[in-house]
Amino acid sequence: MDKNTDMPIYAVDEKSGAQGGPVNQGSPEPETTAAAKPTRTLWSDAWGRLRKNKLAMIGAIWIIFIVIVALTCDLWAPQWLGSPTQIDSSQMSELSKLPPSAEHPFGTDALGRDVLCRVIYGSRISLSVGILATAISTVIGLVMGALAAYYGGIWDTIIMRLADIFLAFPYTLFVIVLIAVLGQSITNVFIAIGLLGWPSIARVFRSAILSVKENDYVDAARAMGASDARIVIRHIFPNSVASIVVYATMNIGGAILTESALSYLGMGVTPPTPSWGIMIEDGQTYLATQPWLMLFPGLAIITTVLAFTLLGDGLRDALDVKMKDA
Repeated sequence: MDKNTDMPIYAVDEKSGAQGGPVNQGSPEPETTAAAKPTRTLWSDAWGRLRKNKLAMIGAIWIIFIVIVALTCDLWAPQWLGSPTQIDSSQMSELSKLPPSAEHPFGTDALGRDVLCRVIYGSRISLSVGILATAISTVIGLVMGALAAYYGGIWDTIIMRLADIFLAFPYTLFVIVLIAVLGQSITNVFIAIGLLGWPSIARVFRSAILSVKENDYVDAARAMGASDARIVIRHIFPNSVASIVVYATMNIGGAILTESALSYLGMGVTPPTPSWGIMIEDGQTYLATQPWLMLFPGLAIITTVLAFTLLGDGLRDALDVKMKDA
């Protein structure tokens, strides 16, 4: 039998060389009592910083409120406020242009319809145009920006010069011309705003790709035989999504403002469908005597667009990795 089998092993101090007591070889290591630190990600850090931004949170709360009201208004608005489109000819003279009151908080318009009800239903149009048009422009911009940045060369030259041509024309005038060609409808408003909004997003995504496409993990994926589409979708896009989220959020407010301008000019939503732009156009005639007809839809536009702008500014600061807490 080996003589050293049962011999104890003693701990030795590395600095002094002093020998300590015997080490229990069979006992397990003591468990760590401190709790493991939770894993931090870009999105968890961004949420923490966003919550500290009071203006951004106010904007987010207002957007959530508007969305909830727009989605649920069919359940309660007609019962409390009346129809946003139908006209009661028998009572129109009595209900026409009533000032704000408990029964009609925002007053009534020239045809006796409740202004608050029309503002609520108008939010559906504005939010729909803002979200869908931004989705269209974002998808087109991502594809064009990816082609320009990833392949470069002739692709980059053609796409960027095409973007310059789009940006050279006045945006609102370009949208009006396109709607005049396509025809006046809410669907064509989505398409026109979406098709003409891609150049700015393409430039943002192109810059984001150029900043990451030469990184080592992209070269490693390419060396492992990953396709170009897989590299862009799985490796480049996740590292560029922060800037896209920020720009898309701000772009929703711009799309809402464009739709309101088109409706005001008679090129957007057609009456009697309620739209904030149409309500301002109808109320401008009575600005001196019944200012609430323009005031309340105008406030709806201002507050909603401002909310998306504040949220976009907050997301920009929250998703900035340079501001990541140490």
